[in-house]
This record gives sequence, C-alpha cells and structure tokens, in this order.
Amino acid sequence: MAYLSRRRFVQGAATVAAGILAPRSGFTQASAPRTLRATTRTIDVAGRAATVFGLLDEQGRHGLTFDVGDRFSVRFENRSGEPTLVHWHGLTPPWRQDGTPGVSAPLLPDGADSDYDFLLARPGTNWMHAHTLQEQRLMAAPLIVRDPAERSLDEQEVVVLLHDFSFRSPEELLAGLQDGSPGHGMMGHGGMSPEGGAGSGMMGGGSRSMPMGMGGTDVNDIEYDAYLANDRTLDDPEIFRVERGGKVRLRLINGSTATAYTLDLGSLDGELAAVDGMPVRPVVARQFPFAMGQRLDIRLRLPSEAAAWPILALREGAPQRTGFVLATADAPVNRISILADEPGPLIGIDLDAKLAAAQPLAERPADRRVGVLLTGGMHGYRWAMEGMPDPQPVAKGERVEATMRNMSMMAHPMHLHGHHFQVVGIDGRRFSGPVRDTVLVPPMREVTIAFDADNPGIWAFHCHHLYHMAAGMMGYIQYDRYT
Repeated sequence: MAYLSRRRFVQGAATVAAGILAPRSGFTQASAPRTLRATTRTIDVAGRAATVFGLLDEQGRHGLTFDVGDRFSVRFENRSGEPTLVHWHGLTPPWRQDGTPGVSAPLLPDGADSDYDFLLARPGTNWMHAHTLQEQRLMAAPLIVRDPAERSLDEQEVVVLLHDFSFRSPEELLAGLQDGSPGHGMMGHGGMSPEGGAGSGMMGGGSRSMPMGMGGTDVNDIEYDAYLANDRTLDDPEIFRVERGGKVRLRLINGSTATAYTLDLGSLDGELAAVDGMPVRPVVARQFPFAMGQRLDIRLRLPSEAAAWPILALREGAPQRTGFVLATADAPVNRISILADEPGPLIGIDLDAKLAAAQPLAERPADRRVGVLLTGGMHGYRWAMEGMPDPQPVAKGERVEATMRNMSMMAHPMHLHGHHFQVVGIDGRRFSGPVRDTVLVPPMREVTIAFDADNPGIWAFHCHHLYHMAAGMMGYIQYDRYT
C-alpha cells in the first residue's frame, strides 16, 4: 500500500469523483452494527437555501454517540452522490480504518457500504469528517464517546459543531486562493476589502479576507458567507433550555475549515475539563482560544435566576461571530447581532502553556527526534512541511518528539492521525503540557510534541486548515512494520 503523496492528495481532493470501490471489510460483529449514512440535505443560511452534506445515524440524527468500552461497530453507507470517505478525528483505530483516502483505503463510491469495527478505549469529544474538500460542504458531524462513570454528575450535555460556510464550491475557493485574483477577495458583512477599504456588506464568499493581522501576520484567507453553530447563524441560533442553577457540560467542536475563534462565555465562568477529548487539570476562565480541528469540554454551573446566556464564537481578527444560547424555560432571548463591535482576538498558544494533562505520558527520553519546518505564504498559495522525510519512518515502541517551527506568517493547527501527543515544549521551554491531537503553531513560533509509536501504520500529519493541507502542508509518519 503506497502512501498518498502531497501532490496526489491535492489531485484527489480536487477530483473526488475519481474514487474506486472499497469492499466491506468482513469484520465479525457481535451484534448488528450502527449505521452512519453520508447524504445530502438542505439547510437555511441567512434566508437562502443551501444544499450540503450530512452524516446521519440510523434514526436520522447528526453524528454518533457511544460509551467508552463499546466497539465502534459501524456500517458506513455512502448515499451522498459522490465518492467519499470519513476520518474518525480523535479516535485511534487500526490504520486501515482511519478514513484517509489513498492511505488507509480508497474513496468509497456512491451507493457502496464499508464496515468498521474496533474498540473505543477512551472517552472524549471527537468528530468525523471527510478528508477531502467535501469537508467544506459540511461533510462532518460530532462523534462523542461518553464515560458512564460521569453520569452521576447530573450534567446536561450540550454538543455544538462550528463551521464556516460559503455558497461557492471549495474547488472555486481553492482556485481563487491559488490564483490570487481580485474577484475572489469580496468581503462580507462589512469586512475589509483587499485594498483596505470597507466591504459592501454583501455576502461574497470569496477568498483573501483580512490579508494582514497584528504584527504583519496573515489571519484569515477566506471571507465566508456565514459562520454556523449546529448549522445555524446568530440570526436564528439554537436555544438549549436549561435549569436554574443547573450543571451543563459543553462539548464544543471547531469543525471550521479555515477559521479560528475565541470561545466567549460572556458572564459565565467555565471550567475547562478537556481539550481534544483528553482531560486536563481544570482551568477556569471566560474565554478560550479555539483552532480548527480542536475540541473544548467546558463545565458550567448556571446562576439560580431566570436568564439567557449567549455562548459566542468570535472569529479571529474579524467582527463576525456565531454561537448558541443557554436559556431557562421562562427567560426571553434577545436578538444577537452576527457582528461584534470589534474584531475577535488573535489566538495563540498561551493556553497550552498553562495547561497540564490529567493523564500525561509516562516520563521517558525520546528515542527519535524529528524537525519540521512549516513554510509557505499567500503569494502563489503554496504551503509545505519541510525538513522531514516523506514519509517519516518511526519504529514501534519508540517515543517520538517532533519540533515544529513555523516559518510562515499564518498559524497552523497541526493534527496527527492515529495517536494522541503531549505538548512538551514551546519556543524551547520544556514543560509537561496537555495531551491533544491538534495543536496550534503560531507564526514564527516553535512547538514540540511527544507521542508513543504504539499504533503501527501509515498516518497523516498535516495542517487542519483545509486549504493549507490541500495546497501542500501534509506529510506522513510510517512505521517500519505495520499490519
């Protein structure tokens, strides 16, 4: 099985219709498998109908939920009208079941099914998404693994998936970024035009928004038509009815393809309990940075009065925002503008520098050290991971450390498939940080991660900005022996 080259990924993402049959795996099932169906659906975006993808369970619900210790016994039915494949982001399956096209399996044709079966050994807030440009068209959904021991906590669970949305196709967005044409720089909702003037307020869905941020860094390279929380804008947000004085667990997923946020709890104090599904020593705050691909588990104790509490996701470096509302049964909910009075904060890695894993990796020296340079820029829209072989060889049982140096002017949320890693260094300062699967590497900064090579296979290692990945910022780690 050859690994998927960066060039082949770009070609495959842009021509997803070229998939071939992936046969059912033939796993022995102890019971009937769950069903997950890739399909199309219609949602309302600011009063305009949009046809998007969906990942629905056997009862038509968005996503899947399990208990830890269950088997991930799932029959994936592709009824989307296109070849596709779904990656189980946050899970650590055998590599043939990872859902990376051309690496773990070929694209699954429309009308075909594929079976999956492996043990869910860890609880956590995870998600699933196409590993192609279809992710932009909302081929994504929550994938929650609950801990039955936490049911005694009597918490109300609130699951929210964020997304950025464009009426333009992802192929058109990528082409606009690569050719840099002025026609792809239309701003929406009063953003800044490429020339620096005020936008028209029309929903353009184009590229190259906010070209420069503070300190000369690039922030957002696509101006979207809308920013969604569970498919809804703040014009019509989802309202979760809660009890006075109740306990709430937020399971939040940044499924946006190219947008980072600051999660803003308003007047509520939130206890951060986990990042990327992995527990941390609790940290209490009202705002949390939230990069693409990352998840936040936040516990809230609500006040005892009748009230409504907006929970907002502030777009980085821009005034747009999305979110949802927690409200008691007898509380009115006021209209919330989709535009804030000022741009959302630029996000960085300060939170990771303060976090400590509740279940850190065992202390041991690294057996292998890997250096990775993250390079590229908006001119020509080419991005790369340089300095390591492609694929990077490792051996089973090794403790691997990878130091990522971002030599570009954009932040990169870096994701490793099939493993969880611990953040163990920032700018050369060593510490015992959080365990994650996606970490942000800000411009001109250095982040070191460590992981144990305990899941043999060929694993994607890439930026979780969809268009950076499609334009070259994708590599692979390959065990010298795998099954």
